[in-house]
Amino acid sequence: PHLVGIGAWLRERDIEAIFESATDALMPSSGDRRVAETVELVDTVDMIVVLGGDGTLLSVADSIAGAGKSIPILGVNFGSLGFLTEITTEEVDEALQTLVRGSYAFSWRSLLHAALIRGEKSMADRHALNDVTIAKASTVSRIVEFTVFVGDKFVSDFRADGLIVSSPTGSTAYNLAAGGPILHPFLDAVVLTPICPHMLSNRPLVIPATSSVRIRV
Repeated sequence: PHLVGIGAWLRERDIEAIFESATDALMPSSGDRRVAETVELVDTVDMIVVLGGDGTLLSVADSIAGAGKSIPILGVNFGSLGFLTEITTEEVDEALQTLVRGSYAFSWRSLLHAALIRGEKSMADRHALNDVTIAKASTVSRIVEFTVFVGDKFVSDFRADGLIVSSPTGSTAYNLAAGGPILHPFLDAVVLTPICPHMLSNRPLVIPATSSVRIRV
C-alpha cells in the first residue's frame, strides 16, 4: 500500500517514479509503471526513496557509490532499528511534500572504499557508509592476527577477534558496541576499533579520513 500510494502521490504532481525491479515485484501488477534494475536506477534518478531498514539503505548507498554518483537518499523506516532510516511511515507524506517544496537540507556523509587484494589480484571492491570489518570466521575459530598500517606508517600488530574500520556515520553501530568512540557525522575522520583484543593496550584509534588504511592478515 505504501509503495502504490507514493507512486500515485508523485504522479499527481507530475513527478515520474521509477521502481527498482525487486520492489516492483512486491506490488500489484501494472502496465504503466516504469521499472529498472538497480544499476540503471542509480544512473537515471535525481533522488532515491528507500523503504526498509538500515541494511536496505546501506545497500543502496553502496550501489550509488559504486556507480560514481552522488544521489540523495530519503530513508523511510520499515525495519526494527532505523538509525539511518529515520522517517516513519506516518511521516512519508510530510517528507515528500517538503521535498517537492524544496524546503529541505542535505546531510552529507563520507563513504569508505575497501579493496581485498590477494597477491596482485583484486578479489573484491566495495563502498561502505558504515564500516568495513575484518573478523574471524566463527565463534570457535582462532583469533585473527593482523598488522595495520596507516599510510606507509606501521601502527601495530594485533591479535583480536577482528578490526572495525568505521566512518563517522558507522561510529554509532558496530564500532560503538565494540567500545569505540562516537564521532560527529560531519567529522573528517575514521576510527579503527579492535574487536576483543588480546592486549589491553590495543585501544580504538581515530585517524584523518584522508589516510589510507592497509590491513595485512
